[in-house]
Amino acid sequence: MALSTGPEPIRLTETGPGVEVALHPAQVATLINSPRLVRLTPVPGPGGRWRVSGLERVGLVRLGRGDGAVELHIDPKLPVAQLLFLLTYAPGTPWRDQQVTASASDDDLLPALADAYARAARRALDPGVLHGYRVTDDELPVVRGRIRTAEQLRRTGLPLPVAVRYDDFTADIPENRVLLAALHRLEHLPGVTDTTRRTLRHLAARLPEVTPLRPGTPLPVWTPTRLNSRYAPVLRLAELILTDRTLTPHGPTPVTTDGFVLDLATVFERFLTDTLTAALRPHRVRVEPQERHHRLDVGARVRIRPDLVLYRAGRPLTVVDAKYKDLGASTPSTDNLYQLLGYCTALAIPHGHLVYAAQRGDAPVPHAIRNAGITLTAHAVDLSRPPAEILASVAALADHLAQQPGQSSRVDQVTARSSPSATHSPDPPPRPGPSPSSSRCRRWAG
Repeated sequence: MALSTGPEPIRLTETGPGVEVALHPAQVATLINSPRLVRLTPVPGPGGRWRVSGLERVGLVRLGRGDGAVELHIDPKLPVAQLLFLLTYAPGTPWRDQQVTASASDDDLLPALADAYARAARRALDPGVLHGYRVTDDELPVVRGRIRTAEQLRRTGLPLPVAVRYDDFTADIPENRVLLAALHRLEHLPGVTDTTRRTLRHLAARLPEVTPLRPGTPLPVWTPTRLNSRYAPVLRLAELILTDRTLTPHGPTPVTTDGFVLDLATVFERFLTDTLTAALRPHRVRVEPQERHHRLDVGARVRIRPDLVLYRAGRPLTVVDAKYKDLGASTPSTDNLYQLLGYCTALAIPHGHLVYAAQRGDAPVPHAIRNAGITLTAHAVDLSRPPAEILASVAALADHLAQQPGQSSRVDQVTARSSPSATHSPDPPPRPGPSPSSSRCRRWAG
């Protein structure tokens, strides 16, 4: 599964002690310029040996050129089928085992992901290509739609062509552009099987009216609706395939990249957001991910951005911080507890929750904080279990979260010391659609 003829591939797992390898100084410089991809630790002694360990990212990628070329194969700690479940799960879609079935080897993530995407794209396109209305500005020899008066009045001489604006019913809509871009991306990635590559090419040929995206341009914004619900699973997967921020160089020297990388911390947070959103809806609890308007200090100079804030009747109920880490038998780290304590204090919430991606699910462990009136609870979601059991554990977590007393029990204590506007931010208006994360604009590093 090598990307091309070149350096000996470095194979490691997303977490753990890593592997010890000999690296050319130019290769060291390449990896240093991609600091969020792997961790480098020098090994004492001669020979220029380094320990390369993972940073919760998986994929197959080649960086740099010449003496600085490095090829990385970063394997997930989870079985590929389990990881594909996290990637392809969509709220409101009944889970079926064939959603993660792939013809590729269980040990090869990229071929399995490409095969899973091809299957999801086929299911979306089989009922027919989705069409929608798109506002189009054009200059035509006849009037169509509405005349753009300001543009038309600027003309001199002949009144033709006419500057018009009309609604065009077309397949060239954001949903199909995102779907097509991921088909093209996977088709050209090395390691994809010939059978899957032909399938991807065939599916792309079913979208001749769709304008291909140029590499480096922002992904079109799409909003989940009843009309595009059958596209939702494949579009969610496409956004992950097209978002490769881990490959962005951070050093002064540009780094040539080729391949595919997934940030599993983002994948887990997104999965938890979607599953909790669906599970908490019957409890009349709203889930807001990654809100940017909260402030920690009275002067509103220190921004905080909790992973998830839960609201009931317009007031914060509790806050959840997702951690793609195996808690094991230990207590949460001090840093994790401090971070969550800051969220709870700023939002005047008496309870906060840490949710770990564990290899086994343990009972919730509460930690009552001295002199604060705040309890922080650690939960573990066992991702090694079958999909149905994972969803059941998230549903049990949602039931637990819905029973929290909420903000009101601490607001009076906080307002006695400071103004309400300094302790918590107002509840923002509800966002349309079942999956707010789907409509965020991401940059495609193609």
